[in-house]
Amino acid sequence: MGQVNEAGNAGLDAAYGKTGEARPADYFALLKPRVMSLVVFTGLVGMVLAPGSLHPVLAITALLCIAIGAGASGAINMWYDADIDAVMTRTQSRPIPQGRISRDEALGFGCVLSVGSVLVMGLGVNWVAAAILALTIGFYVFIYTMWLKRRTPQNIVIGGAAGAFPPMIGWAAVTGDLSLLPLLLFAIIFMWTPPHFWALALYRSDDYARAGVPMLPVVAGEPETRRQILLYSLLLVPITLSPWMLGLAGPLYGGVTALLGAIFLGIAFRIWRSTDYKSAKYMFGYSILYLFLLFALLLAERGLGWGA
Repeated sequence: MGQVNEAGNAGLDAAYGKTGEARPADYFALLKPRVMSLVVFTGLVGMVLAPGSLHPVLAITALLCIAIGAGASGAINMWYDADIDAVMTRTQSRPIPQGRISRDEALGFGCVLSVGSVLVMGLGVNWVAAAILALTIGFYVFIYTMWLKRRTPQNIVIGGAAGAFPPMIGWAAVTGDLSLLPLLLFAIIFMWTPPHFWALALYRSDDYARAGVPMLPVVAGEPETRRQILLYSLLLVPITLSPWMLGLAGPLYGGVTALLGAIFLGIAFRIWRSTDYKSAKYMFGYSILYLFLLFALLLAERGLGWGA
């Protein structure tokens, strides 16, 4: 299910070739700026929490590399997924389906930015951070986009690792190695991803079905998806508390995170018990705020001198 039609593959470039003059805004849209903003923020948190310091110029360089690497992954994703983007209501306005940028241009743009971001990170900051950045790009492009997305309803579960690497990159940019805290931050984002995206998939299931993408509601049905959202939420909340329980975060993080987690679980229970999409839409919006607040609390505690 959801495999690229081999006969249609040959005609994709013609179908989604450029028909108009591309604007800078179109190339910026290829970078998936909303996704990029969250990636940069979590990378910044990893950098700030890391022991030691980084020259401001190198810190800005590292963040730019994280942003550009994430954007490059998005551009290559849009190149590969041009056929399904043209079918799905949520993605039809992207530059390639609209004919403002050709698939070849998007691929070239993404590849140049990918290589450039990794090289600049390695030469300007350190090669450990560059290696994790390269792993992030490769995981998103080859593991999630090309392998998992069209083949398995576990696409989001496994593929979610790509979005969980940035705190590790930020930490490694400062220290040149990894430690327990960045691994916990990775685990938080990794476990957050399924309930976040499955909530979206619940009320966009027709879109995914039309595009042939085997998201969980399409393959296993809505009741199972609602159950999985609850199960992953029950696993997620204790993991979000682990930095505090292990003494790596302070009382501000522990107390507020417990409250935010209780709200998250309350929404997950409502999704499990309901048959409409209101709770799922609320979960999708709240989950973004939830993740942002968790990482903002860690930043706030570092500013107050609390935590590890």
